[in-house]
Amino acid sequence: MDYRWGHWLGFAVWVLLITIAFYQVRRRMPDSDPYLLPIAALLSGWGLLTVWRLEPSLGIRQTLWLLVSIAILILGLRLPADLRFLRRYKYLWLTSGLLLTALTLAFGTNPLGGGPRLWLGCCGFYFQPSEPLKLLLIIYLAAYFADRLHVYTFEQPALSEAKGSNVKTFKRTTFLPLVIPSLVVTVLALLILVVQRDLGTASLFIFLYTVMLFLASGRKRVLLISLIGLGLAGLAGYFLFDVVRLRVDAWLNPWLDPSGRSYQIVQSLMAVANGGIGGRGPGMGSPGLVPISISDFIFSAISEETGLLGTIGLFALLGLFLTRGMSVALRAPDNFHRILAAGLTAYLGAQSVLIIGGNLRLLPLTGVTLPFVSYGGSSLLTSYLALLLLLIISSQPEEEAAPLPHHSLSPYLIVTGLLGLGLIAAALVNGWWAVWRGPDLLARTDNARRTISDRYVPRGGLLDRNAKPINITQGRSGSYARFYPYPDLAPITGYTHPVYGQAGLEASLDPYLRGLQGNSASRIWLDHLLYGQPPPGLDMRLTIDLDLQRRADVLFGDHAGAIVLLNAESGEILVMASHPTFNQNKLDEEGPSLAQDPRAPLLDRAAQGFYPAGTAATSFSLAAGLSENAPRNELVQLYDALGFYTAPALRLPVSAVSAISEELRVSPLQMALAAATISNKGILPVPRLALAINTPQQGWVILPALGAPLQALSAQSAASTAEALMVKGQPFWQAIGKGVEIQENKTITWYLAGTLPQWQGAPLALVVALEEDNSNFATYLGQALMKEAIK
Repeated sequence: MDYRWGHWLGFAVWVLLITIAFYQVRRRMPDSDPYLLPIAALLSGWGLLTVWRLEPSLGIRQTLWLLVSIAILILGLRLPADLRFLRRYKYLWLTSGLLLTALTLAFGTNPLGGGPRLWLGCCGFYFQPSEPLKLLLIIYLAAYFADRLHVYTFEQPALSEAKGSNVKTFKRTTFLPLVIPSLVVTVLALLILVVQRDLGTASLFIFLYTVMLFLASGRKRVLLISLIGLGLAGLAGYFLFDVVRLRVDAWLNPWLDPSGRSYQIVQSLMAVANGGIGGRGPGMGSPGLVPISISDFIFSAISEETGLLGTIGLFALLGLFLTRGMSVALRAPDNFHRILAAGLTAYLGAQSVLIIGGNLRLLPLTGVTLPFVSYGGSSLLTSYLALLLLLIISSQPEEEAAPLPHHSLSPYLIVTGLLGLGLIAAALVNGWWAVWRGPDLLARTDNARRTISDRYVPRGGLLDRNAKPINITQGRSGSYARFYPYPDLAPITGYTHPVYGQAGLEASLDPYLRGLQGNSASRIWLDHLLYGQPPPGLDMRLTIDLDLQRRADVLFGDHAGAIVLLNAESGEILVMASHPTFNQNKLDEEGPSLAQDPRAPLLDRAAQGFYPAGTAATSFSLAAGLSENAPRNELVQLYDALGFYTAPALRLPVSAVSAISEELRVSPLQMALAAATISNKGILPVPRLALAINTPQQGWVILPALGAPLQALSAQSAASTAEALMVKGQPFWQAIGKGVEIQENKTITWYLAGTLPQWQGAPLALVVALEEDNSNFATYLGQALMKEAIK
């Protein structure tokens, strides 16, 4: 594998640019805030390396955009400190931004080819006007509100005997003239964004307008009114725009369609879960599985590589930037600079909370970028322009700052607190997904990281009781693949596949086969820490006798139904056949058609088939001494004792159980366990299919049964029933019964058999469920298999 060196180029350019920027800022603005530039530098460097790691070709572009951003930052240090030109020409700046954004309606494009056309450009160079429009709106609102704010005049007259205190006078502007003109302009910007379907930026605009109006007016009702308005806008968007409806539905319940409309958010949460506490390490993990991981979901990529510890560091950087930005606002020399600094800080903080919350399912996904971090030249440049303005405002001597009245301080503290709470909530939710819910998410069959691990870590094999292979892994590290030497057992043993997930024993025994169970906790932790993968999987020995299984499958042929042959004493299942079957080795070619096949070859009829018991239950009634006209409650007690109303405790998916008030329906496995009572002194055994696991420390370890045997019939009645049903000249008994599927107009033929009490070998019980009215074939098949088993 070739060593990637390109990111070192990006790192070197970052170091050089940031060093120059630090030198220029310290030389030209020695009194500027000392924390803002270092925080922005760390965030942009972190994002740059992440982009290089995910998409090296885009890493080059991001490095060039960083060069442009730093160059503009350095040139901007020469701007006049009072920023009067921004305030004076506020209408010109905003109109220019609106016109540029409106041009995308006619000349817009998308660098990816599809999706919203939010960019202008050609020849490989693209620019998104809605990004700087955020900045221009903040500048306009700050200038507009500053021109119309309460004006406080502090007078310091000579002290007199009658009045020995300072006199503070002020004049007020009314609320409506403050709101209406600014609201009209903001709504115009929103309309353009709505037509563009840039709804994430539109929601951010609503928030920014609310915050800046609140800062200017100090009226808390603004927050309440805006919250109601935002809720109504979201409700309208849900019914008017498909993209909003899809994102809200994916936010409320992403598990309904994890491979479709919720794919992005589900994969994002899996990336966070895979990062855990310490992360997979730089360059490790699979963050590229998350769509748009360089931009909208770069937080999830960072979370997977650095874990909860790394993201807490990211939250700390954002929180420090937020507090320093608001501190700059509070020390600003006048209302314009104060509101501008607060608006810029709120913009960077709110956008961070929005996109991180979307990645973590704390909020609906908005599609905005993570400032300084996400890929995108327009976003990066806008973030650095906001940083430039904050640096200029913070460079003003503190003695020039106008005193801030106490009642005007409250809005700034409230906004800072709300944004801080947003970051804290995101950190807590991050911990929830990374630590508490992480194991469940990583165990999901639609987690593609499991498939990647399967290519590099050998999966344990499924072997029969004599160690003959049934499902095994072949190949070498990097190209391991699952192979199925005996595919006729497919409905029971199942499969593990990168597209179709897992089924059968491959799914229920996955923790053992994947090495997550059976290995020591220290080994699992160390492999996860070093490689981000589980240790090698463990081989599992089944109770299946492959020779008997092969004979049963040959005898069954093309008929539909199931066979279960088990040890009536231990409950070990020797044969478990389900027909029709399928070939797991051909899933790539036949997978799409299997689910649509009317014969249902994917169904495990032996454990999940749900057939009417019909007259097959008569043998048990006779064994219990009940007549055909026995009271219903006595039959229910018998069937309950035989386990017909209880799902078998087995390490395999089983069918639902019949309700007491309904017609008795059972699976072939349930019927076989009941038949075992006649050959096993009336004792109902506990079924066993997974027999032993080959552990690194102790070798083969027997797995315990999932329950305890129960006395369902008396030993005497069981023995007498076996004798009454004995096959002449054979050491086994048999019974035939039929059930009728009324809705499908289909007859189910049951064949029950078992060894006699005087049989010296291991007691056996056999059930055949044939999905046709054919007693002769069922009897032939059952007797042939019983004779084979007792040899």
